[in-house]
Amino acid sequence: MKYPKSILTLCLIAFITSGFSQAKKAAGKEDPYSKEIQSIAQNKSVKDAFAIIDNLEPTTRKEHIELTEIPSPPFKEMVRAQRFKQLLAAAGADNAQIDSLGNVLAWRKGKKGGRTVVIDAHLDTVFPEGTDVKVKIKGDTLYAPGISDDTRGLISLLTILRALEKANIETNDDVLFVASLGEEGLGDLRGVKYVVNKSKIKIDSWISIDGTDIATVVNRGLGSVRYRVTYKGPGGHSWGAFGLGNPHHAMAKGINYFSDEATKFTSTGIKTSFNVGRTGGGTSVNSIPFESWAEVDMRSESPQQLLKIDSIFKTSLKRGLDDYNRSVKKGPALTMVIDQIGYRPSGATPEKEAIIQRSLAAARYLGATPKLDVESTNANVPISKGIPAVTIGAGGKSNNAHSLSEWWLNNKGADGIKLGLLILLSEAGIAK
Repeated sequence: MKYPKSILTLCLIAFITSGFSQAKKAAGKEDPYSKEIQSIAQNKSVKDAFAIIDNLEPTTRKEHIELTEIPSPPFKEMVRAQRFKQLLAAAGADNAQIDSLGNVLAWRKGKKGGRTVVIDAHLDTVFPEGTDVKVKIKGDTLYAPGISDDTRGLISLLTILRALEKANIETNDDVLFVASLGEEGLGDLRGVKYVVNKSKIKIDSWISIDGTDIATVVNRGLGSVRYRVTYKGPGGHSWGAFGLGNPHHAMAKGINYFSDEATKFTSTGIKTSFNVGRTGGGTSVNSIPFESWAEVDMRSESPQQLLKIDSIFKTSLKRGLDDYNRSVKKGPALTMVIDQIGYRPSGATPEKEAIIQRSLAAARYLGATPKLDVESTNANVPISKGIPAVTIGAGGKSNNAHSLSEWWLNNKGADGIKLGLLILLSEAGIAK
């Protein structure tokens, strides 16, 4: 059947109008977190704070360099901690202090109180004492060990506090600025573990600043467990004492069993990893060692997977020791000691949680295309305790972290500070 052109035209208009109406309706259903972030960003005081962040760029750069040049090797962060405490106090913190472990804590009291929002970055670097941390400027790029990880995070904290003070922004909730110890390596998140597990502070949400990419929103904590396993025996001459148990041989057997079983286990399911990172022991090529040791790292974002590979590790090493000892021809059986040298809990803040949605919305507002990710950061600890937590970037561009050629470039670096400010204000609320 053929329809008159007038009817076809009316149908086409109705179809287009309907489509436009549906599109308009869909657009009207704007993500509430995006609306919240936009509302915060359009607040006059927040606009003032953004302008202050921009105007503070020369000061931010100067103090970024100053802090980088204060060595902060593992377990020796105190000199940097003292200076950072001074800077936070001068910036207007209500109470800046160093706790009994060595973390820097700076309170900014809210109008209502009752809730506490933590924003943190870590004081330590991976570099040993004696490392040259003098900042070298080449063109528009700053080069120095630790310039990005995580000195840039510290500077972001400081500038956020300054912007809040200079713009006279009062929050509803209390805000606690934390510069923590021991995020790196064998520091084992000791600073944040102390704040979360041993202080009497009731924490309601946690924002970590680590890395620089504002598009990366970390809501999943990559957990790890680390051991040092030591095999011991009497030792002796390679010829004259031949037949005594050899700790190197026993360790090789145990690690081989572990590698075989762990490879099978990690081939399926949630990604889990294992690595024998260091080995040592022995005195000479012609001596049976009296001691052998190995350090092992296992990781997963799944607590259950981490527990399973931990069990595989211990079972495999015991099997290797038992099998080897049955072959020893003379002398005592070898012994083995397993010491835990690190544990980082794993877990996740669900994507639906407000702090995650706010972080994604804030990144989008600043022009980024955000993505959720998994990393091992300070946020692992609050996440494992059920505290909503996120890790965000500090802004700018960087590369070669944990190397002597680490660098940071101020490419829209202020956006990272604005990102932290937006998320903090969305969590703590702006007092009226």
